[in-house]
Amino acid sequence: MLDEETEQQVKQLATSIEDHKGQDVMCIDVSEESSWASCFILVTATSMGHMRGLVRELRSVLSDMELDIRHKHKKISEGGWELLDCGDIVIHIMSEEMRSFYELEKLWYAGRLIEFRTA
Repeated sequence: MLDEETEQQVKQLATSIEDHKGQDVMCIDVSEESSWASCFILVTATSMGHMRGLVRELRSVLSDMELDIRHKHKKISEGGWELLDCGDIVIHIMSEEMRSFYELEKLWYAGRLIEFRTA
């Protein structure tokens, strides 16, 4: 079960992603299915420029939240999938093609969806 602090962090990150025009943002609690992560945030970027912008913004937000990115690299992948590993929270920023191909939502279907939008 995802702890309350991590769930609040996930909601804050997902809201920030949507504020920066990330599409189809989905948060999945995988704590019962995974031994190495508690939550995935999935987001579709509309272009490589959009992906770079989202990564830059997330690095800033994560720094403000005092969350470290593990295995950080300077250059953003040109392959259409950028992964930000923050330990318990793993953020997948994907092109539409990669998201459709890998269908992580279906792979981790047993996880609980976390609603982050306020009414």
